[in-house]
Amino acid sequence: MIFQLVLSVFVLVSLAVVSDGFGGGAMRPTMVKKEYRKSLVVSEFGEISAVDVCSGKKGDYHIEFMTLEPNALFLPVVLHADMVFYVNTGSGKLSWSEDGKEMKRENIKRGDVYRLSAGSVFFVQSDLVSERQKLRIYAIYSNTDEDFYEPSLGAYSSISDLVLGFDKKLLQSAFMASEDVIAEMTSAIRPPAIVHTIPEEKKSIFKELEDRFLNVLIGNQDGAFYDINNGKKKKKTKIFNIYEADPDFENCNGWSVTVGRGDLKSLRGSNIGLFMVNLTKGSMMGPHWNPMATEIAIVLQGQGMVKVVCSSNANETDCVNKRFMVEEGDVFAVPRFHPMAQMSFNNDSFVFMGFSTSTRRNYPQFLAGTRSVLQTLNRDVLALSFNVTNSTIHELLAPQNEAIILDCTSCAEEEQRVMVEEKEQERREEEARAKEEEHKREKERKRQQEEEEREREEEEKKRREEEEREQEKEEKKKQEEEERERMEEEEKKREEEERQAREKEEMERREREQREAEKKQEEEQQRQEEAARREQEEARRQEEERKRRQKQEEEEAARRREKEQKKEQKRQEEEAQREQEEAERQEEEERKRREEGEEEHEGGGGEKKMRISRKFWDWKL
Repeated sequence: MIFQLVLSVFVLVSLAVVSDGFGGGAMRPTMVKKEYRKSLVVSEFGEISAVDVCSGKKGDYHIEFMTLEPNALFLPVVLHADMVFYVNTGSGKLSWSEDGKEMKRENIKRGDVYRLSAGSVFFVQSDLVSERQKLRIYAIYSNTDEDFYEPSLGAYSSISDLVLGFDKKLLQSAFMASEDVIAEMTSAIRPPAIVHTIPEEKKSIFKELEDRFLNVLIGNQDGAFYDINNGKKKKKTKIFNIYEADPDFENCNGWSVTVGRGDLKSLRGSNIGLFMVNLTKGSMMGPHWNPMATEIAIVLQGQGMVKVVCSSNANETDCVNKRFMVEEGDVFAVPRFHPMAQMSFNNDSFVFMGFSTSTRRNYPQFLAGTRSVLQTLNRDVLALSFNVTNSTIHELLAPQNEAIILDCTSCAEEEQRVMVEEKEQERREEEARAKEEEHKREKERKRQQEEEEREREEEEKKRREEEEREQEKEEKKKQEEEERERMEEEEKKREEEERQAREKEEMERREREQREAEKKQEEEQQRQEEAARREQEEARRQEEERKRRQKQEEEEAARRREKEQKKEQKRQEEEAQREQEEAERQEEEERKRREEGEEEHEGGGGEKKMRISRKFWDWKL
């Protein structure tokens, strides 16, 4: 009975809560299951996944889950927004630099909480421990007007990507390095964001190179570096550990811890705080709301039920009361001014931690328990508010002996049963709506069929009327066709008569033309015969003239030949005479030589004389 009254107060008081303008009090997404995280980095040495939770007018909050295998290294990055993180399991070493100052190192372990500001350079290395427990870090990134997480840019940038984004010449000049060094860096294969850490024997060299490189990046020109573990001038950085802190509240039903700027100096200037709640079996974090902060929680252990109630001023289409079951790895968010309660089941504890988003101190307002806000109100006014008697209000508030974390045996089971019933009811309602929709569709189909039937009847009537009109048109057309045929027949007859008259006229015209043509032909023939006769006479005259000219030419040629022959004969006679004279001269000379006693030449000279004489006589003949 008391439990029912508490739940009734929880719902009714929520009607008086003022909405802060989240789209009419709308609760946008309240839970993300573990299996729906989006994967950002996956390698054999670790992985990073993330969820984006919309928790109010500031937009989405980005939460990342980093898991490093033992002896793994998350390579250096530059933060784009404030990062507040919690170490869930394992241990390791955090190295970082803020505002261009010297590098710092801090050992981190389960339960540690810390904040790194935007612009910081950091990397994380997990320990190689005997139980080989993975290092798991949960981180949230700030989302304020001054420090805004931009999804398109991501939460951070890789140092190697930033450096190697410039061309080789610029890098060589900026780092004053050789061309071979820059070439080796730019040609190397880019490693994944999480790699295996360096061997133990190379750690000292690696630390020296790491220090030199990161000091250049953060602007420590003199290269001085003081190790957080070994340097004499080290500056101690206090990292808050939830498990080492005293609970803010604790009883037999569980405990809770909150971490704010007063607990952790690095949270000053941030809008993020942390909390952790551990509910024992069958317990409940009493109904409450946050007036200044939105809660974004991650389930660390077990499972439980969460109930969230809307504001009375919320738009009913945008916001509805919700209950949902969460288990390890799930993320759920509750905006400010939305009353909530978290419950554990009877068979297991329920542990969750989370981040609160507020720039000011947040004081949760509880509805039930000894610290209930109802205890501070006048009971007469409360009675009027609930429209009940004072005794009923007294019976509601008087039995409450516990505060904040309350005993609530089987509450989670009851909420789960109601949730299942609601889902079943929703399913039945959905089926009923589906049947109603099907009934409406069937009714609509029948109406459409009737409408189609009427349309068919009207179409049939129109068709018959159209056929009658067509028939009348056909009759009229037929009559018009017959009239046209009669007129065409008369036209054809008239055209035939006209054609015959034209043919007769044409025949007479052709006969006249034929006679005229024949006459012209006769005249033309006579002209042609006369022309042929003249041509023959002209040809004969030309032939006689040709023959006469030919005869003259032949006679002239004969005379020329005769003249040439005579001329040639005279030339030959003169030539023969010259030869005769030459022969006689030679004969005379020969004779003289013979007389001189050249007997051997006598025969030869006679032969020559005889040849000359023979040639002369041949010419003569």
